[in-house]
Amino acid sequence: MSMNDEIEKRYYTIGEVAAILDVNTSLVRFWEKEFDILKPKRNKKGNRLFTLKDLDNIKLIYHLVKERGFTLEGAQTKLRENREDTAKNAEVVDKLKMIRQALMEIKREL
Repeated sequence: MSMNDEIEKRYYTIGEVAAILDVNTSLVRFWEKEFDILKPKRNKKGNRLFTLKDLDNIKLIYHLVKERGFTLEGAQTKLRENREDTAKNAEVVDKLKMIRQALMEIKREL
């Protein structure tokens, strides 16, 4: 592992965020307008710079809207009323996906 792998980034560009979630940058911009919990910083050029907290919030929004099928209004309400449980559920889903991927890898090797 190199030194760069050990140092975690402080800011992510909108392109990096979109690539992490495998969505278009336009969707990230749209969610920024719709969800008041997303407040990326901007550099002098006006480019959005997302923090790890922003990235976590976007992952939660993705989980609610794309994976669980919430409407935007439903997702906003869920985040306002029960953010902690939503975050825990999203974390569990992520871990289950990783376990599934590992099992599929083992199956492929057999």
